[in-house]
Amino acid sequence: MERGSPTAPAYVLVLPGGKPRSQDPSRCWHLSNLRMIWLARSLRSTLGPHGIAVQRLQYRVRGWNAPEACPVHDARIALERARLRFGDVPVAVVGHSMGGRVAAHLADLDNVRAIAALAPWWPESDADLVPADRSLMVAHGTADRWTDPVASRIQTEQALARGVNASWHPLSGAGHFMLTRPWWWHRITADFVLDAFAAEGVVPAPTDRKAGRHA
Repeated sequence: MERGSPTAPAYVLVLPGGKPRSQDPSRCWHLSNLRMIWLARSLRSTLGPHGIAVQRLQYRVRGWNAPEACPVHDARIALERARLRFGDVPVAVVGHSMGGRVAAHLADLDNVRAIAALAPWWPESDADLVPADRSLMVAHGTADRWTDPVASRIQTEQALARGVNASWHPLSGAGHFMLTRPWWWHRITADFVLDAFAAEGVVPAPTDRKAGRHA
């Protein structure tokens, strides 16, 4: 694909969850992908009027598969293709569960300015990979039994102490799969992405959102 003039002022890559180890192919009917279809559609409805491009990634295989970190390679390819298409526009990466780990491992790429981690799987202090000049939003259900909300809160606080523009948003009583108040997950993500891109000067600063809307 040839590189041309940007056709979007910014770009969002949506990353699904997965498994610690699996070489099974990722399929569109897997629940991890279905959840991201709904999230990507919601993001497009909010971000599309601003011209922001939203793409959902489906990995080649389902597993993280250390030390290969298979989904990170897939995501890097997707981001390079987006760069060729749109140019060097600001990028936000949005990941659920294992996708939140992938997002953290992409955070040091030049164009990645914002990382949204939803119920992230961060088993090795993965948030330490987020550079201090990025924006980070972490949302987690307090009743999650698949990934650890305490670990993600602590890592978010540590990122904030390092100078990252980091925020932590718990959802009381919610589990892992974003089925409790799904609109909350969608809205908080869209708001964060818009705020991050407004800070980059590519969309107008929001004026119609009230303080405390995320509460």
